[in-house]
Amino acid sequence: MERAQEHASTGGPEGSALELLVHGVGGTTPEKMLDDPRTVRITGDDTAAVFRRAEDAGADTARRDGSRGEPVPEAYVWCNLTSGNASRALWLLLLPFMVVNLAHWMRPAARGRTRTVRLYGLLVRLAALSLTVLLVAAVCEVALDLAAWQCAGNSACADRHSWLGFLSPTVSNGGWWSGPGRRLALAALLPTLLTCLLWYLSHRTWNAYESQQPLSHPSELDEDNARTALGRPGFWYGRRLVARLRAAHTAAALLTIAAAVGSAAARFDRRAGGPVVLDTLGHLLTVTLAAGAATVIWVVCRRGRSEHRLDRELDEHLVRRLPLAALGVLALTLLYAGWDRPGWESTGRLPGDATFGGIALGQGLIVIVLAVVARLLHATHPDRRAAMRGLGGPAVAMLACALGGVMSGGVSQRVADWLDGTGTSIAGPPVLLTWQASVIPPLIVVLLVLCGWLGRRTWLLRRTELDAVAAAYPDEPEDRARTRSIATTRALAGLTDRAPLIVAVTSATTLLLGAAALVGALVTEKTPAEAGETSYAFVQGAADTAQALGSWLIGVGFILFVTWGRRAYKDPSARRTIGILWDVGTFWPRAAHPFSPPCYAERAVPDLTWRMATWTRATGGRLVISGHSQGSVLAAAAAWQLTPSDRRRVALLTYGSPLERLYGRWFPAHFGPAALSSLHHDVACWRNLYRLTDPIGGPVRLPGDCGPEVDHAPLADPLAYGRTDQHPLPAPILGHSDYQADPAFAEERGKLLGRLRPDVPAQR
Repeated sequence: MERAQEHASTGGPEGSALELLVHGVGGTTPEKMLDDPRTVRITGDDTAAVFRRAEDAGADTARRDGSRGEPVPEAYVWCNLTSGNASRALWLLLLPFMVVNLAHWMRPAARGRTRTVRLYGLLVRLAALSLTVLLVAAVCEVALDLAAWQCAGNSACADRHSWLGFLSPTVSNGGWWSGPGRRLALAALLPTLLTCLLWYLSHRTWNAYESQQPLSHPSELDEDNARTALGRPGFWYGRRLVARLRAAHTAAALLTIAAAVGSAAARFDRRAGGPVVLDTLGHLLTVTLAAGAATVIWVVCRRGRSEHRLDRELDEHLVRRLPLAALGVLALTLLYAGWDRPGWESTGRLPGDATFGGIALGQGLIVIVLAVVARLLHATHPDRRAAMRGLGGPAVAMLACALGGVMSGGVSQRVADWLDGTGTSIAGPPVLLTWQASVIPPLIVVLLVLCGWLGRRTWLLRRTELDAVAAAYPDEPEDRARTRSIATTRALAGLTDRAPLIVAVTSATTLLLGAAALVGALVTEKTPAEAGETSYAFVQGAADTAQALGSWLIGVGFILFVTWGRRAYKDPSARRTIGILWDVGTFWPRAAHPFSPPCYAERAVPDLTWRMATWTRATGGRLVISGHSQGSVLAAAAAWQLTPSDRRRVALLTYGSPLERLYGRWFPAHFGPAALSSLHHDVACWRNLYRLTDPIGGPVRLPGDCGPEVDHAPLADPLAYGRTDQHPLPAPILGHSDYQADPAFAEERGKLLGRLRPDVPAQR
């Protein structure tokens, strides 16, 4: 008994050793991770848990006598946090919200510019708020303007769609719902239900993710010297901010619906000779909506993230009263619009052109100012590896706004084409939305040209790789097909490093096309097809083609979007293809948009932190946290959350890791060279494995002498060029998978265990 206690307290070479495996993109099963069909759950639930082999269930106490030469393997399985049934694919429909949330975390690394950093976050939150207003305004355009106002108010359109018959003044012979105001009030239920659904999803995931308590040791954390925010106590606890943003965005959505319904009635009441009471109510409603909008903007701008401490407070009065007040304003607006107004007829369009034009102009200005702020931050601490020289955040924010605008314009145009079979019965969506849908074809042309250029560059790189592959296997007989296959895989893997160029071109093109669409709509006040009627035949044909193609492409894109989303959660191969983009997007907390998909790391990182801290303190043993792909990012984030004394007991083994290749370049403030260097300094030891055929993983590239100490030389892939005694059958090209199959994996893991200091006393 005394000897066992001595080994537990000293954590010596004969003490217990643990290898905590964390899987990556696509997920897996504990049986595959542990290479054993019999596994038991040590701790956790059906969503995320730690597993061991059945024979290792009691290894902490039964094998401290040194009878086991290898560490006890444990598998942390977190794939259920990001995958599940097919209904979760619906989160993909909120892609603009996730993308704008990413822009918040792409802030350049900066020193001593606290106010500028806060301004950067404030601008991103305003851009996120504009996307919520844009989404709800687009739904209002479809439900209120196109369906209830234009189609139901036109006998030719209503005759073709019998489900609108009870709303039509001609088909229903002037029924109770045939009044324009009552039609709008009834149609407002659709965007209201959508808003309630978004609130419900955000609230449910908020309880499941943002309310997870992280491990906190404020007495041992030196926040002033922290090189990355991921080590702060409150980084993975955004409960207060998400609740505030959820209340503000819900209120903004409800006020947008109220403005869409009330503006039409107020415009009619302001005509000459209208009822004084209704005219007064219309002015009061306008003032109330303006005050509500100002309150929402104040709430969004008032507070950002609280990361330096665990902020357990909750603004309960604000969180509850703001959405309820907005809902009350909406209810009063519906009653006001439903008042009987003799002589009121629905003609033309609802006043939506100014709304969508103002949103587009505001988003463009926010992105431009955000780019200026990002450049100022980047100039304080330049990083040559940062994506787009610090402009990654503004570029991604531009893409989020473009996605929102294209989806709004495309869906509106597609619904208008569906309702208006003849093309003459209704006026259609606002002119700006038609212009935005029409810019899709030229954008696709630019992207096709870019893809062609990248294809040529890849082909040239493949020719270079042919010589490199031949030099890597000098003693093997030449096999041209084998060499071409390896060289092609290496060249395709290098496309990941071209991602900043793709984003830069796409973002710049969308900004220019969006500005052209806005100018075209304001100057001509006509659709592209109508504006091209007075020009040359070629211009008119191009305008007609762009408008028609834009409408159809958005419909096809919507179907493909949902289909790919379902495949991503059902087909492992499809998930590995696009899973890295989704996992990167949902790794970060909801700091800008509360309706974006939930952050799985707010559950996974505390899980890993608690497991590592409790195990090292209970056993005093050695621990290697072994992370593959996205699992290496979770492992690094969990290591940053440990106290310095616990962190010095942990060795880090990463393989196929995007820590520098993706996260370091796109999120320099949190995974830049300074942050990764501090991680290398704080943990006991760190080793990184990668392959040249891996499109995701890569070297960590630490500066100075730390680089070779962390990065292993590129692993051979395939393990054998031809047939050998060890590989009598052709060895596959592994790329991003099966790093454990390489003998270097076990060798490096053994070296890490040997380098862990055995003389660190366990905390009592």
